[in-house]
Amino acid sequence: MEKKTFSIPNISCGHCVNAIKTELNELDGVSKVEGDIEGKSVEVEWDAPVTEDNIKNKLTEINYPAT
Repeated sequence: MEKKTFSIPNISCGHCVNAIKTELNELDGVSKVEGDIEGKSVEVEWDAPVTEDNIKNKLTEINYPAT
């Protein structure tokens, strides 16, 4: 299992975090998504077949690009 915190400057509210959680949880292999509104970040845990690049691409696709 891999785990990483992604910095996402576009996070401004709970709706943002919920949108990110919903989208990332649809990726096959993502097991946990926790958002931090004040820290403007999300912590993601995943296993194969999803990769870090898949997660970053999805974040960009939904207009919450990781920096």
